[in-house]
Amino acid sequence: MLIEDEAAPPLERLLAIMARLRDPDLGCPWDVEQSFATIAPYTIEEAYEVADAIERGDMDELKDELGDLLFQVVFHSQMAAERGLFGFDDVARAISQKMIRRHPHVFGSARQRSAAAQTEAWEEQKAAERARKGRAASLLDDVPIALPALKRAGKLTKRAARVGFDWPDAERVFEKFEEEAAELRRAIEAGDTANIEEEIGDLLFVCANLARKLGVEPEAALRAANAKFDRRFRHIERELAARERDPAEATLEEMEALWIDAKDSEKKSR
Repeated sequence: MLIEDEAAPPLERLLAIMARLRDPDLGCPWDVEQSFATIAPYTIEEAYEVADAIERGDMDELKDELGDLLFQVVFHSQMAAERGLFGFDDVARAISQKMIRRHPHVFGSARQRSAAAQTEAWEEQKAAERARKGRAASLLDDVPIALPALKRAGKLTKRAARVGFDWPDAERVFEKFEEEAAELRRAIEAGDTANIEEEIGDLLFVCANLARKLGVEPEAALRAANAKFDRRFRHIERELAARERDPAEATLEEMEALWIDAKDSEKKSR
């Protein structure tokens, strides 16, 4: 049996396993009950776990996480096949055609492009594809709503910049940042809770725009900042534990001093 044959082609075996899991009579009740909507959050989670393994440089973990992500593609494809929509082969065929279409300098007669020129050509290809699919009502139509908010902010501003709706340089974005920060301060002073939320959102949006202007991926930058906070706070916990103390018992001044210790140690180790 293909499922039990470890020497079988790996992808064929995986597809057979997925089909069995979804079998109404012989499959797993949980897998059978799932739908595109219920599986989508797991798909997003697996993509983030791939990114996490890459950031930690854990290649064994990356192998496993890529398998988990591939399984998500197989799961969605199986559900689609059951409804007569498409199958895994259709997914693979579509992405193959898209990659060939979007790389004429590799697979066609177009001259070799620089990375920057290829990025621009890629966006032009995507725009043409949207137009062919009847999705040309807005440049923003296919920026996924489900993206993390900070990442979506960067994509929205990048898309608008293609038609000139953009600040000329980073300095102008800094000015906008200061303007939004002042508006947030006024909202705080007025005790306007609803406006405070809006102004914080505006400030975060400007940060995403500034990151784009400086060539920084805002989501990656925030993940790095999260990791740094995590690392340094754990240092505080360890140092306090060595003194048989709990963070809840320590003063803010003590914890700030330990934070600075962690920061200095990181600088010395670079």
